[in-house]
This record gives sequence, C-alpha cells and structure tokens, in this order.
Amino acid sequence: MEEFNLNEADNKEYVLKMVSKNGKNLEFASDNLKDNKEIAMAAIKQNPVALEFVSSKLKNDKEVVSSSVEKIGWTACYASEKLRDNKEIMLSGVKIDGQILYYASKELRDDKEVVYEAVKNKGLILKYASNRLRKDKDVVLAAISQDKRAKDYVSSSDLLQDADIQAILNPPKEE
Repeated sequence: MEEFNLNEADNKEYVLKMVSKNGKNLEFASDNLKDNKEIAMAAIKQNPVALEFVSSKLKNDKEVVSSSVEKIGWTACYASEKLRDNKEIMLSGVKIDGQILYYASKELRDDKEVVYEAVKNKGLILKYASNRLRKDKDVVLAAISQDKRAKDYVSSSDLLQDADIQAILNPPKEE
C-alpha cells in the first residue's frame, strides 16, 4: 500500500486520492483538510472508522456522522455530544451495535424505542438504560431474551417474578 506523504498533507487532490484508498489516511491530513466535508465523506465511505479523524466541526455534522454510524454503530463514540443526543443517529447505531447505548445522551437512555433496539442487539446494555426502562417489561423481556445475564440490571424484583420473564430465565425442563 502506498505510504502517505506528509509533505502533501495540505494538498486536497492528494489527500482525496489517499483517503479514497484508505479512509484512515485522514489521520495524516492537515487540520484544514480534516475539516473539509468532501474529504471527510470520501474517507468515511472507504472506511467508516475514519470518523475518528474528522474535525470537531464535522463530528457535529449530521450527514457526516450518520454516514459512519449507520454502517458501523460503535463509531457514534466519535460523534459530538449534540449528535449523541440525536435519536435518528443513535437509533441507526444501536440497531447495529447495542453497546453504543453507553454513548447515548441521558435523554436517549430513557427513550423506549432506542433502548429497546439496543437491548435486542445486546441485552447486557440494559445496565445503561434509565431506571424507568429497567422496570419496563417489554425492554426487560427483549434484554433477557438476548442475554439472560441482563437480569442483573433489572431494577424491579417484582418484574423478575413475572411469568413471561421466568419462562425465559427458567425454561421448563423437557422430559
């Protein structure tokens, strides 16, 4: 693979060519070009993980962040705080990788749709849901169905005794 020439870090055409080959080459671009949306989008198209290297301004750009998160959910960790509170972006991410609920805003950790999609994908992430949703039967059923160990994060002992939840935790033995 062609090595990035640091003397060309501020040459738009060169950087565009290099990030189109390997999105992570964005790391070596000048700060000026890390702030260029065309280059950022080309880098993310080639490798969504390149979101790590875009400017702070572009980490707050919905189109740039969405183009990464909708392909590799966990890249939401690089999004601005404002966009980690964007339901549309976080919902697209948790459907791929429930683990990113950890990076979601406090408000989205209390959004039933976002949390439900996250725990369907990764039950143990129930740990980061709001207390209210850790008592919600639908959310708890989805989490425990995905990973029985999620029972440790249910915040209602009464709910753990629910027949539907007990059927998952202690399925009837076949004879």
